[in-house]
Amino acid sequence: MASRGGVRGTGGPLGRWLLIALAIVVIDQASKWWIVHHYAYDQVRVVTSFFNITRHHNKGAAFSFLAGESGWQRWLFVGLAAAAVGFITWLLLKHGSQKMFGWALTLILGGAVGNVIDRLIHGYVVDFLQFHWDFLRGIWWQGNFPTFNIADSAITLGAILLILDELRRVRSSR
Repeated sequence: MASRGGVRGTGGPLGRWLLIALAIVVIDQASKWWIVHHYAYDQVRVVTSFFNITRHHNKGAAFSFLAGESGWQRWLFVGLAAAAVGFITWLLLKHGSQKMFGWALTLILGGAVGNVIDRLIHGYVVDFLQFHWDFLRGIWWQGNFPTFNIADSAITLGAILLILDELRRVRSSR
């Protein structure tokens, strides 16, 4: 394919973004593999007064949305992720030279692929990072922020960058 969009090799913008997304997937999957092989389900190791490492299984989406369903949601989330991967790859091909936009999409892409791998292998996403603060008591479950993983962190950071990029774009067009 044409090298203009960075498809050939890894020299163009698309190739670089895909390599970064792959690195995110590898780090995410390695961390989850370690948790699965060193922690029993629901085991908690207190690290600090506000942070634990634990092992949870999330059959739902963010904040366990649809987690209590019979299992159909697994394939819904896999399908949505596959569509998102295709769309994000197309956006990176078309707009890969825009740095902040590229970083945002790449973080979301790496996180989405990391979590969909879990859904395909396990039927759920492995979560293990748990923060808890007393000031959250009454807002979140006894002060516990929902347990998450590296893929979730990448998706969240990517979404923040996407918002900042759009705000910057709107401001510069005025």
